[in-house]
Amino acid sequence: MLLYDLTSTYFESDPPDAGKRRFGYSRDKRPDCVQVVIALVITPDGFPLAYEVMPGNTSDKTTLRDFLQQIETQYGKAGRIWVMDRGIPTEEVLAEMRQSTTPMHYLVGTPRGRLNQLEQQFSTKSWAEIRDTVSVKLVEQDGELYVLARSGARRDKEQAMRRRRLKKLVKRLHELRQQKLTRDQLLIKLGAAKKEAGPAVWRIVEIKLPDKDQPVTAETFSFRLNWQRLREARRREGSYLLRSNLTDRDPGQLWAFYLQLVEVEQAFKELKNDLAIRPIYHQSDARIEAHIFVAFLAYCLQVTLKQRSRALAAGLTPRAVLDKMAAMHMIDVQLPTTDGRTIVLARYTEPEPDQAILLQQMKMQLPPQPPPRIAAADVPDAA
Repeated sequence: MLLYDLTSTYFESDPPDAGKRRFGYSRDKRPDCVQVVIALVITPDGFPLAYEVMPGNTSDKTTLRDFLQQIETQYGKAGRIWVMDRGIPTEEVLAEMRQSTTPMHYLVGTPRGRLNQLEQQFSTKSWAEIRDTVSVKLVEQDGELYVLARSGARRDKEQAMRRRRLKKLVKRLHELRQQKLTRDQLLIKLGAAKKEAGPAVWRIVEIKLPDKDQPVTAETFSFRLNWQRLREARRREGSYLLRSNLTDRDPGQLWAFYLQLVEVEQAFKELKNDLAIRPIYHQSDARIEAHIFVAFLAYCLQVTLKQRSRALAAGLTPRAVLDKMAAMHMIDVQLPTTDGRTIVLARYTEPEPDQAILLQQMKMQLPPQPPPRIAAADVPDAA
């Protein structure tokens, strides 16, 4: 099983005439900066198998076909399960995966808009509980399995977010009704309010704007809640639709597979935070790719340390392990002799009790203290 996702990383520099630094959809909320797109394939344990640096304006939908071929060429043919988020595969690529001679399975998140097309089929099905707070419904259609999952924890989270954003939006609309604005000024402020609220909350509110020749007053500018859309939003909160050609798998297993996408999201967080892939000041593509390659190697080491600490020192993150080890230092003690030479004692600091426990848990043993060495005396120049 392989997890596939993409992210972007930006540069605070002038747009180049050529190369991979381009304007595009920014996951970092920096559309004002050029960027590159990074695609990553990892295992459910977080171990990376491949990555690719792409131009910053690359569309997610154009990347999957090449990666399927790349992994098959590099690792051979096998019955793999690709787990992806919505927006990555196209209908053409999914059809190619279903028709492939080598088993090529997929599990992908599906936009909720598709639920409108399947709502009637799902309405006749009953919920099956797979965990304390998770229930699922299944619908098979055209050789694919659609899984409608409903999570109580996710529903509570989405309800709280919607209420907070809707309350803030309504408050802002009331403020705009009291301000003396032109119609153009009102449209600009409404655009900012829409961006902050998000499309899901914005569609719940119906706004009546004044005509072009009318002034903006409390009478000409009004709004109201669309209760039908609000009820639909409440009914679908906490639900998400999965799509797969693994028709013989248990729905609980598919749901668990999909949740593993958090591993690739965590990989991107570690690259951008702990491993400090940004800032990038390089200008040429070769140096940009070299910079990201070093960060990728660092991630490989970090995830290896994570797996080792998970097995031997549960509860400690790689960052915590490195912070504890960073307190240990190697120093050179230099002792001058009467004949002008120097005795050099290379010594590392003795570990503190918590460091000693960590070393023991990680099955690591420090080497003996190095023996002293004698440095020859400096010979002055003849001049």
